[in-house]
Amino acid sequence: MKSQYRVVVIGGGVVGASVLYHLAKCGWSDVALIERNVLTAGSSWHAAGGIHALNADPNMAALQAYTIDLLQEIEAESGQSIGLHMTGGVTVASAPARWEWLQSAYRIFQSIGIEDCHLMTPEEVKAACPIMDIDGVIGGLWADREGYVDTTGTVHAYAKCAKMRGAEVIEHNRVLELHWKGDHWEVVTEKGTVKAEHVVNAGGLWAKQCGRMVGLDLPVSPLSHHYLLTESIPEIEALDFEVPMTVDLEGFTYMRQDQKGILVGIYEVNHQHWMMDGAPWEYGIELLQEDIDRIEDELTLAFKRYPCLNDVGIRNWVNGAFTFSPDGNPLVGPVASVPNYWLACGVMAGFLQGGGVGKSLAEWMIHGDTEADSWPMDIARYGAFASNKDYIRQTTGQFYSRRFVMTYPNEQLPAGRPLKTAGAHDAMTGAGCKWGVSWGLEVPLYFAPEGFEEEPTLNRSNAFPIVAEECRAVREGVGLLDISGFSRYEVSGPGAEAWLDRVMASRLPGPGRARLAPMLSPEGRMKGDLTVFNWGDGIWWIMGSYYLREWHMRWFRGCLDDGVTVRDISDATVGFSLSGPKSREVIERLTEADVGALPFMGCGTFDIGLYRCKVGRLSVTGELGYEINCGAAEHAGLRRALLEAGAESGIREYGFNALLSLRIEKSFGIWSAEFTQDRTPAMVGMDRWIAWEKGDFTGRDAALREREGNGLEQVLATLRVDADRADASGYEPIWADGKRVGFVTSGAYGHTTGHSIAMAMIDRDHAAPGTPLSVHVVGRERAAEVIAPSPYDPDGRAMRG
Repeated sequence: MKSQYRVVVIGGGVVGASVLYHLAKCGWSDVALIERNVLTAGSSWHAAGGIHALNADPNMAALQAYTIDLLQEIEAESGQSIGLHMTGGVTVASAPARWEWLQSAYRIFQSIGIEDCHLMTPEEVKAACPIMDIDGVIGGLWADREGYVDTTGTVHAYAKCAKMRGAEVIEHNRVLELHWKGDHWEVVTEKGTVKAEHVVNAGGLWAKQCGRMVGLDLPVSPLSHHYLLTESIPEIEALDFEVPMTVDLEGFTYMRQDQKGILVGIYEVNHQHWMMDGAPWEYGIELLQEDIDRIEDELTLAFKRYPCLNDVGIRNWVNGAFTFSPDGNPLVGPVASVPNYWLACGVMAGFLQGGGVGKSLAEWMIHGDTEADSWPMDIARYGAFASNKDYIRQTTGQFYSRRFVMTYPNEQLPAGRPLKTAGAHDAMTGAGCKWGVSWGLEVPLYFAPEGFEEEPTLNRSNAFPIVAEECRAVREGVGLLDISGFSRYEVSGPGAEAWLDRVMASRLPGPGRARLAPMLSPEGRMKGDLTVFNWGDGIWWIMGSYYLREWHMRWFRGCLDDGVTVRDISDATVGFSLSGPKSREVIERLTEADVGALPFMGCGTFDIGLYRCKVGRLSVTGELGYEINCGAAEHAGLRRALLEAGAESGIREYGFNALLSLRIEKSFGIWSAEFTQDRTPAMVGMDRWIAWEKGDFTGRDAALREREGNGLEQVLATLRVDADRADASGYEPIWADGKRVGFVTSGAYGHTTGHSIAMAMIDRDHAAPGTPLSVHVVGRERAAEVIAPSPYDPDGRAMRG
């Protein structure tokens, strides 16, 4: 062990070994992995080792596909066998709703580039997996790129490849303490203290303790997970091929061949947490006692699905602990509050995702950004609220128990809720509000009659007519929307204007005005679709998406100049949006000031009833509108005042489901749908807001190169879809004469236009208005046509009126 390294990776499981390998592969060879015991002595040694390319999130699917390709590469380079068995795999459905979901998922997998999959009849499932009882099976989804690896061999292959490139692996040496010294880390270990420029927490079962060494309480917890290994099965012995990986969704089990027997794993509904504060340091290559009673129901289903289990013995039980985050995705990336401290933990499926995690983290550390959109695994998707132990217990348990349970897009899950509520929450609930959640905050979806319950579905739900009425109220009268779920950042100081001019690609608004402002990375990719307000008194606001608060604040801190202060005021400042042709008359009843004279995209401070509010004249609905911002303690009172003032105008409260319909009719994009950090402003039409003529700004050179090169492969377009019982929602494939030419970014029914509308990334030569296309919606192919943007009020007269 040397006295100093550029990077110290803590943890010798598959993720830590992958991070070490990728750092060395990218040229950072002065790196070391420090492991408290031996390589794999955590979750890695007892993992089932399954691999598959299918994932509904395209970025995670891409990382999984990368990992699968990498496995053969590291085996060849290292000379270490990884025991790769690429058997193919099938997921079976034995409930009509699940079969509908599989058909829809098949099309989405096509959309994200997974071509080697197809739907199967029950008879085809039986032919592929003769030991399965297909009673009740409606169909299956086959994927070529599924199989399993030898877990220990794989970890050693990563480590050997890293060592061949100059990295060091240090076993039997626990990290005891971490101390930041201003320009380096002091890593105190059992065998001495070393210096490191960067530290990576790949601690797995011990990630919690490694986080607490630097003051972090990470949202991760171990849960116990069972699988069994059988003795040899005569039916398996008689086959001349290896049975595929199988997932029985209604049975909560997965299965693969193991020698001449099988391995059956169970995601039981009755989950069991283990050592929520992290595994004991002395825990190593050990297992937990199996708990057959707890998994009895799932075992019964498994023995029915695979009748051969009734006739053979169980060779071994494995009940081991794996770490889970609240949403099941990894925790990766830099931590804003701790310099040069990186996460690579909470990776539930390490052998499937570990290669992609290592690649992404190495890119992040070395180049400052990742090639793919890293948001699904970015630690910034959680705030401090997610460190609460009961929140972690509820959410990780919910994810585990629902691992094979179908979650509908309109279904609201209860774990960790309600956590944060705006001041008018209880009054809005009394008015019939049905709630969703954004970054721990309850946000309104729609307002329903007493006793109404929405039915979970992939299609239009029974809330469809309620949302239609809310849309009509906004278009024809006036609607009131709680916008506590918007983020707000206050920028101040003598350098505020110059800093904003550098980080935003648009011109800055003058005093008393607001402006849409794309924010770019140095590589010219999107980092935000924001709105900047100039209040005229030296104070500026940036407003954006509530759930991106930690992500944006990390970005702001990373590029902050002297003389500039940025504060996240999102919890202290909340508000409401008034939208519709009658919104002006409502707000004018509450103030003596000439709010009516406020121009489009104007802003100012006004007395609204009893409350001094910051008001901006803008609206995402495409109608005349005002965003009224108040203090958190004033939220309930402001709502009462607005409803009373709007009573004679027929004011109606509405939620974000209606806002989706209203904004899609205007072709207004949103983050995580149309706008992502792996797309450029020219791809998504945000380049029209770039102030090319102003001085230097972050990302300017890259954006100019793209503008001059004119080499865009795909652009954002609007579609009218011939849909009847369902609407596109995201990642559905778009076709032209049987060729896939794009995918949906978001969609909804336009209640004003009377059409199902989608926004989509489409190949440039198929993006002209009038181009006939088709799109799969919930698995059914529907005719579609490219239309001009903003099918409702294309000239924007309503919102400027």
